[in-house]
Amino acid sequence: MPILELDRAARVFGSREARVVALDEVSLRVGCGEFVAIMGPSGSGKSTLLHLAGGLDRPTSGRVLLDGRDLASLSATDLALVLRHEIGFVFQGLNLLPTLTAAENVALPLELDGTRPRAAMSAARSLLDSLGLGAVADRFPSRLSGGEQQRVAIARAVTGGRTLLLADEPTGALDTVSGEAVMGLLRQQCTTGCAVVLITHDMRHAAWADRVVFLRDGRVVDEAAPPPGPEFLLRPA
Repeated sequence: MPILELDRAARVFGSREARVVALDEVSLRVGCGEFVAIMGPSGSGKSTLLHLAGGLDRPTSGRVLLDGRDLASLSATDLALVLRHEIGFVFQGLNLLPTLTAAENVALPLELDGTRPRAAMSAARSLLDSLGLGAVADRFPSRLSGGEQQRVAIARAVTGGRTLLLADEPTGALDTVSGEAVMGLLRQQCTTGCAVVLITHDMRHAAWADRVVFLRDGRVVDEAAPPPGPEFLLRPA
């Protein structure tokens, strides 16, 4: 059973003359530990697909299943629990809390779930250390580089062992070196069994994925293995 499945999922905004089909009966499966990149021109439906996959929006028709459960059938309470415990989001806008240190930002989801503050901080520091961020754990976001901030955001997104990680252009504001570090970190999450769906316009970043899905006008128009390249060769087996 796939971790994520879109079954003829469609999303329509407006009606009559103002009707816009943002996603047109898209079917997609993402398995445990799989990394899928979504590419396409502006307005092709990439962000709409990600919002449906993450339960932030509901399809007009069709289904979105997470680990076999139809997200649209869940109550508001159950959906909130799924978003808290099973789905991690990484966006270009990092949304780190400026008054909390890197470690405190990562520990926050654990504390909200009832973990004692000391245990949450210990887990957060351990995770940051494993990502090469131990030296900046006590710094506030304003004192971190763009690449460090994005890696802290990813650490927060995967805290607690998520099954699905959704990333929307997470490297858009980063330099090449920082962007590649972030891509390597996303790829690393797949080794734990986490499924990753990445929206990107950069084929170098898509090369980290197991397969690339191309959207146009709200439809899947092609699907392929990523092209070989430096990033592809650096991927772990």
